[in-house]
Amino acid sequence: MSLTILRPGLLTTVQDLGRYGYQRIGVMVSGAMDSFAHRMANLLVGNEQGEATLEITLIGPVIRFEKDALIAICGADFSPSMEGIPVPTWRPVWVRKGSILKFSPSEVGARAYLAIAGGYAIDPVMNSRSTFLRAGIGGFQGRALKAGDVLNFRSSSNWFDSGVQNDLPFTYSAWRISKNLLPLYRKNPTIRVMEGGEYEWFTREAQANFFSAPFTVSSQSDRMGYRLTGPKMAVHEQRELISEAVTMGTVQISSDGNPIVLMADRATTGGYPKLAHIATVDLPLLAQVRPGEQLWFYKITLQEAQRLWIRREREIQQLIQGINFYLRLDKTRHSQ
Repeated sequence: MSLTILRPGLLTTVQDLGRYGYQRIGVMVSGAMDSFAHRMANLLVGNEQGEATLEITLIGPVIRFEKDALIAICGADFSPSMEGIPVPTWRPVWVRKGSILKFSPSEVGARAYLAIAGGYAIDPVMNSRSTFLRAGIGGFQGRALKAGDVLNFRSSSNWFDSGVQNDLPFTYSAWRISKNLLPLYRKNPTIRVMEGGEYEWFTREAQANFFSAPFTVSSQSDRMGYRLTGPKMAVHEQRELISEAVTMGTVQISSDGNPIVLMADRATTGGYPKLAHIATVDLPLLAQVRPGEQLWFYKITLQEAQRLWIRREREIQQLIQGINFYLRLDKTRHSQ
């Protein structure tokens, strides 16, 4: 069972939730930039949340399905379609063999995720199928997809006893993930942050500007980090800082006074002072910001960030329970 990449789009890679356990030897985590959309896509097709998906960036690919498949597309709206018919997102979609899936450039948001029931048949590298482009490891031959690539996918259990029931290239479920659960993807978002380890190194003026002025995402930004331009973040005095472990969402201030927000392909350590950390619950919003857009930062406490994250995870658990309940009803209907 396979699909063929007819056109690759701007940057389409295989990603899962990351390559953990190897940072001590300098191996980057990588993984999906928007882990929420990635997890939702997998849940909708009956996969484990950490199964690999295709991460689609800014300009989507054109894909032909060589076998019937159950898919889900989550994240930014790339207006996916088959034979000119819009394909709904954030819900399970059954695709007929031979159908061609196309994406338009996204207008809001930067990334979408395509999950397929059973998962992509790609061997893990260091316990992960994520692509780390700079090192050329993981994913599909350690690189972004290109035209002519054929990706096999594993057979799945009869998660939904359904399929394409008409002459259309696809059909889809009557239910979807509630909009109340989705992050509010939007241009120029406000991102919640906590004070970083070296917050007090910065002048009061710099601290005030960080939370009152917009910062623009530079065109030099990528999966490794977002470079921001805006008010310069000045310190009281220059100090030496021993390199320390960093994580996705760490806001470092470079020597020129501009912030760098570390993202999925970040290095394992950093030596710049850390002004702030992005709240985990807002990392999906950050992952969807496009170069040229602006960010605003809003300070919250660690306790507030933890409460927000716990609430989000509880909502996801409720979603899983709802899906499982629906599956039991579906199986009961088909057994009668």
